[in-house]
Amino acid sequence: MLFHSSLRKELSRSFGATLIVLVTVVMTMTLIRTLGQAARGNFNPSDVTQVMGYTVLAYMPTLIAMSLFIAIIATLSRMYRDSEMVIWLCSGVGLASVLAPLMRFSWPIFGVVATLSLLVLPWSNERIDELKNQYERRSDIERIEPGQFQESANGNRVFFVEKNMTAKQSGSNVFIATTENGKQTMTSARSGRIDTLPQGQFLMLSNGQRLESVIGTTDLKISEFEIYGAQVSTDVSSANPSAQVNTLTTMTLLENITAANLAELSWRLGLILATINFVIIGVAASSVNPRVNKSVDLVFSLFTFVIYYNLLTLGQNWIASGKLSFATHMLALHGGVFLMAVLWLAKGHGNWNWNWPRLTKVSS
Repeated sequence: MLFHSSLRKELSRSFGATLIVLVTVVMTMTLIRTLGQAARGNFNPSDVTQVMGYTVLAYMPTLIAMSLFIAIIATLSRMYRDSEMVIWLCSGVGLASVLAPLMRFSWPIFGVVATLSLLVLPWSNERIDELKNQYERRSDIERIEPGQFQESANGNRVFFVEKNMTAKQSGSNVFIATTENGKQTMTSARSGRIDTLPQGQFLMLSNGQRLESVIGTTDLKISEFEIYGAQVSTDVSSANPSAQVNTLTTMTLLENITAANLAELSWRLGLILATINFVIIGVAASSVNPRVNKSVDLVFSLFTFVIYYNLLTLGQNWIASGKLSFATHMLALHGGVFLMAVLWLAKGHGNWNWNWPRLTKVSS
């Protein structure tokens, strides 16, 4: 049908343009935030592009759902203002018949959102955590940068090397400040080199001085040395931190039923169900007054989207804390929204009038 094809064509243009704008905005915000995290030492500066890409990929289910909702609202509202929907409704069909072409247009988008939510989302979060943990677990030797004070992985030691001689294996004018076991130690040396021993990596200092004091006392011990070895590698690089819930695969969440896993599962499934509900809400809410400003449609779309997704997040937190069961949350939120959207659509389809009749006084 000509109406269906023109509707899908306009939806495609509106959906594509909206998605590009939203992705651009999110990429800009993510880049600024990632650069700030890299400056604070949370990520390797060379991994900023990767982290930004994985973060935007994790946001894609939300961005696609929002783009579809805005595209439906904008397209149908424009058709109402230009009286195209009036002609369509006057041809003997109701408002509910618009759902058929919208669902044919939207089902591939539902599949993309489901794939991103159930498969790509945990993978993206896992890659972000791997990059973060890999940078945090780097050895103290890898942290050393010439001319900069660098803190060790456990925060108990500060290094300073004026310059490197050969590929970070040796340096000159070395300074180490250590706080450990109730003692503060400051060691300086003319030069140092890295030696790998069975016990780990050691920084071998030459021709230096060592000052040791007990915290809370005035005692000070000064010693000079020709050769002094300080261990700089720790087992933190081989540590395997526990995986975050948002990095677990969907099958793992289903196999290990816990409150935290059910909360994460409610979020992933909720992204899919919310996208479907947004199509029905878009059809029901698209009837507008031509005299109303066009920005009202966009404000309504954003307001509805924010409320729905805040309820998703709130339900996820309640499930994780045990305040709400998984089935109750899914049925109450998504089932309730679906029921209200269908009733709203049925009201527009059947032109139901819910106004109470007014009693008029008949004068004698």
